[in-house]
Amino acid sequence: MVTAVPERTQTDKSLGTSTRGPCPPPGPGRRNTAVLVGFTAATNLADGVMKMALPLLAAQLTNSPAQVTAVSLTLTLPWLLVALHIGVIVDRFDRRRLLWGANGMRLAAMGCLTVSAVTGGLTLGQLFTAGVILGVADVLASTSASALVPAAVPAAGRQRANVWMVGAETVGQEFAGPFVGGLLLAAGTGLALGLISASYAVAALALLLLVGHFQADGPAPDAAPVSVNSRIAEGLRFLWRDEVLRTLSLVVGVLAAVWGAWLALMPLYAKQAMELGPQQYGMVLSALGIGGLTGTMAVTWVNRMLGVRRAMFADLIGTAAMVALPALTTNIWAVAGGAFLGGMGGTLWTVNSRTVAQRKVPDEMLGRYDAAARLFSFGAMPLGTALVGLLAELGGMRLAFGVFAVATAATPVLFLRNVTRSALESR
Repeated sequence: MVTAVPERTQTDKSLGTSTRGPCPPPGPGRRNTAVLVGFTAATNLADGVMKMALPLLAAQLTNSPAQVTAVSLTLTLPWLLVALHIGVIVDRFDRRRLLWGANGMRLAAMGCLTVSAVTGGLTLGQLFTAGVILGVADVLASTSASALVPAAVPAAGRQRANVWMVGAETVGQEFAGPFVGGLLLAAGTGLALGLISASYAVAALALLLLVGHFQADGPAPDAAPVSVNSRIAEGLRFLWRDEVLRTLSLVVGVLAAVWGAWLALMPLYAKQAMELGPQQYGMVLSALGIGGLTGTMAVTWVNRMLGVRRAMFADLIGTAAMVALPALTTNIWAVAGGAFLGGMGGTLWTVNSRTVAQRKVPDEMLGRYDAAARLFSFGAMPLGTALVGLLAELGGMRLAFGVFAVATAATPVLFLRNVTRSALESR
């Protein structure tokens, strides 16, 4: 441990404030941060409304649970199918233009849905098609936006940018999106879809205010052509060979499976074991979201007080509490408290892991790294969902939560061994 450096300097170094690659001076950096946060807020609000609206629209067209859930699946399945290939695209082309392209795809899908809804010709096939387009656009936009941050924001401001962007994602996806979606759908399907389109259009226009160069350096002109699969393999090798990044990806795979399990089983557990009504169950879910917002507001303070390593370690404790408490008790306050700790820890992890990656990963590799890293989490969530259902069927819901609590309790060993302070500070 370095002891000669003042505490503030150590904290700043661990947050990734060493310079790497071209970035704008502080003035444009603040402007770019505001633009990126605004873009994230507008698109995630629209995404939150859409994730609620699409299944509800499907339910109006069919009584088949399989078809309704399949519509929801179209919004997330592209993360498993095309994320790695999109990572290659993000590393080859201007990332701001890719964000425009993603929002263009969103506007095209929403325009078709809006016209069909207004004219009364909306079909299930259109919902499936729109869901796939919106899902691919989400992968493209999320990967491009994350990879664009180091070129848009000076190193000293990246933690703040990541904090506000994660906060905007949390508010849009978990709070404002579902609430606004319910109000808009009650007012009329055409109005709801039209306003979603307007949000995507405003977000695209805001990108005009970004200052800087947002395309990673490509291969030399005389370099031999490299296939897409080779580029994907290069990104995966880079992730796997870096001990810190590999460990973070493996740990987040476990954490994502736990989250998928908790979200899938908690509705039934709350109804049958805890005997909660809809309003009380809403309190438990609200505790999860409030924890996420609290983490957003407190992450800078927590990092300053504890350091990045301990702040990320706190997520392991919070997630373990979130999944262990339902295995031990049916008390609503205990379960809600665990949800709060899980939500707060999740934000601490997300902000810090992004900042660490943006410092350690070369600019020309950021798209492929981000896509590969997210594949661990998005791929693990459905696995956790399937496994918790099987465990609950065979041994009961408390046993299922207990198994995932044990799995979470095993992650600190791997984390503490490989994610050292010196490893976090190294490039």
